[in-house]
Order: sequence, then C-alpha cells, then structure tokens
Amino acid sequence: MKKKLIALTLSALMVTGLVGCGNGSGGSSTGESKTDLKVGMVTDAGTIDDKSFNQGTWEGILKAHDELGVDNNYIKPAGTTEADYMKEIGNLYDTDYKFIVTPGYKFGTALFQSQDKYTDAKFVIIDASPNNGKSGEEYVEKVGDNTVAVYFAEHEAGFLVGAAAALELKEGDLGFIGGMQIPAPQKFNWGFQQGVKYANENLGTNVTIKEENVIYEGTFDNVAGGQQLAATMFDRGVKAIFTAAGGVGVGAINEAKSRAAKGEEAWIIGVDVDQYDDGIYDEAENKSIILTSAVKKVDTATFDIIKDEIDGKFPGGQTLTFDVKSGGVGIPEENPNLSKETQDKVSEITELIKEGKIVVSDQKDGLIEPGN
Repeated sequence: MKKKLIALTLSALMVTGLVGCGNGSGGSSTGESKTDLKVGMVTDAGTIDDKSFNQGTWEGILKAHDELGVDNNYIKPAGTTEADYMKEIGNLYDTDYKFIVTPGYKFGTALFQSQDKYTDAKFVIIDASPNNGKSGEEYVEKVGDNTVAVYFAEHEAGFLVGAAAALELKEGDLGFIGGMQIPAPQKFNWGFQQGVKYANENLGTNVTIKEENVIYEGTFDNVAGGQQLAATMFDRGVKAIFTAAGGVGVGAINEAKSRAAKGEEAWIIGVDVDQYDDGIYDEAENKSIILTSAVKKVDTATFDIIKDEIDGKFPGGQTLTFDVKSGGVGIPEENPNLSKETQDKVSEITELIKEGKIVVSDQKDGLIEPGN
C-alpha cells in the first residue's frame, strides 16, 4: 500500500510530546500530575543510552515527562522477535501504559496485531508502518486509527553530512558503516554518497568512497564488531566514517577516539543525534572525533505526538514524514570541527534542498550497496 506522506512545517512538527523517566526493564517515574497519560516505550535492539535511535526516542519521552507531566516507562525485551515485542507491548498495556512508542522497523508486524488487539490504546511506530510481514501480493500495510507511523528523510540528512565531510576534508577516502541492511541505514548511505558526489562535482572537492569501505555489520548492538570494522577502514587510509549503526557505531567512535588520542587523523560522522560529546577524547580541550552528525529529530517528533494526544489532536491513521523542509532532519547548528566556510556552504545546500533545487534520491540507483 502506498504510504501517505505528509509534509509538515516546523511548527506542525511540534505536535506531541513523548517523554519519560525509566530504569532498566520496566522502570518508571511520575512527574507532578498535569495529565494522567501514561507513556510506555519498548526498545529495539540496543538500550535507551545507545547514543543513537533508542536514546533519541527516550529523550523525547523524558521531555514529555518534564514538561507535560506524563508518567513514563520503558521495557527492553529479552529478544527482538515479534513474540518478544508483543509480550512487552502487552505488559505495558496491562499496567495501564496505553500510549506506546516503538522505535524501529522490526515492530511492524507486532504493531499490525497490537493496534487491532488493543483498540483503546494509542501507538507510535518510528521508521516503519504496521504490516503483516508477508511479501509480494500478500503484503498488507495498515496504519490504524489508533496508530501514527513516523518516517524521516534520512537520505537528505546523509546528503548534508556527505557534503560537509567533503568540504571540510577536501580530499581522501571516506567510509560508511551501517547496522542492518534495512531502509533507514540504507537511505543514510545513499544520501551520503550523493552529498559527496555533489561536492566533488560542484564545490571543488576530491573525496572518494570505495566499495570496500561501505559495509553493514548486520546488527545494531555489536560494539566490538563496530570497533573492528572502523579499525580496518582507518588502516586502509579512510579519513572519516559515517556510522548509521546504533551500538555498532559506538564501537567505531571508541576506535576513532583511541587513535585521535595518539595523534592520528580519525573522524566519525555521527547519526540520529548530535554525537559530539560522545566523541570527546580530550576533555580539557573539548576535542571530539565527531566531524558532524546526521540528525533525525526523533525526540522532537516523539514529544510532539504525545503533546498532540494530550491536546486531543492525535494524528491517528496518518503517516508523517519529517524532512529538511520541515526541519525534521539536518546537521547540528554548531560544531567546532567544521569551519565557518563549511557550515555556511552546508546552510546554502540546505536551502537549495528546501527549495527543491537539489533533489536527493532515496533509491540506490548507481550507488554502492553491498550485495547489489
């Protein structure tokens, strides 16, 4: 089924707030009561402090806790199967957490069932739509009236960091490490390659991405695996690696920090949130190996949809797409590792994307994609 894409203005982006304080599996915290809404989250692979996707979602819930007074809770499942997710969705529901946020494409089939099973609950699914998990003509996708599906234009964020890295480094090799070979990391990868190509063709840079330096680790939580992949790329002479890989990216950051502390050039391009602080290797000088980050404002989207629920405006049945034009994706406004010249040029590119003068493809056509 065709997804219904809704372009939002930045003000419309602020539709709801999803924030909470949770501790481990099933921890919760209740703020001063401004609302009786109880917001629960089931984590995907990784944890709420994974410096990436889960953390961004949880930070949106925490903001809703602090500013809107929602009760909050999260549960980390024992595994990542449909059955694992269904179990924890049910556990949240049974304890009256009837506004449930699920970050990641793996929740698609669990939400397909849950939205019909728990009709008095509200669901937010990020980077996916509820579906029956089948293929071909048997595939069914359905966003129920009690569900909202949230997507981000990762390819546009990838384009911006690709252009930024090329402008800042001028020449040399770049690499990409993805988690699983699924749409969100893939779109980051494809946009990244397009951004580098744009800079080379229009802005006088000479930066390359070789096929051997585009890799998907296969998980989002293998920290050691990410560190090993990054080490191999840096040993090949790669200057900067874009990581769209959750905990795998944390491993890459650790490797770059170790090398930078020894005086080597080793940059990481962060993902989902501004990862500058996670890349600090010299606290006295505030030096970080994070060149820039491809930011998805998952926290804002989560918070806004929670606020919409409180305001009686829950966008049930809709598929929302947050892009550069709506302010839903981009790069951090400040980063000492990018020169003013680079930041100004990236701002110009951002405006060109907003105006439709640069169109970033969300397809792999002609781009490096392992196994294709």
